[in-house]
Amino acid sequence: MNSIFEQMGGNYTQVGDYLIPDLSLPDVLYEPIGKYGRMRHAYLKEHHPGLYSHLILSGKLYKHLAEVERTCQERLETMISQMAKQQGVTEELKARDQLGWVGRMNEIQHSAEEIILAEIVYE
Repeated sequence: MNSIFEQMGGNYTQVGDYLIPDLSLPDVLYEPIGKYGRMRHAYLKEHHPGLYSHLILSGKLYKHLAEVERTCQERLETMISQMAKQQGVTEELKARDQLGWVGRMNEIQHSAEEIILAEIVYE
């Protein structure tokens, strides 16, 4: 009589008196997970444990986190440049008033990051 594991296509290897299931993880190309990927990981783990477990068991968690990281970085760059253009933060301002430029760029970056966190990471 075959076990459920064998009926689903699994195999065992005999080691001494024990049968050990032949388990392996899928081959995955790993990309670096940065700030936003780690934040998404913590959010899923704490607030959506069902989805988190599903992603782990299906082997898609790392791919999901890498995609979130990539999306956030691309969107952040785009939003910062658009917001700077709308608010008139230019290279001319940078040459004229460096501290003012830094302050305004910091405000723009923080605003863009808040939007990204709300729309992508914590959705």
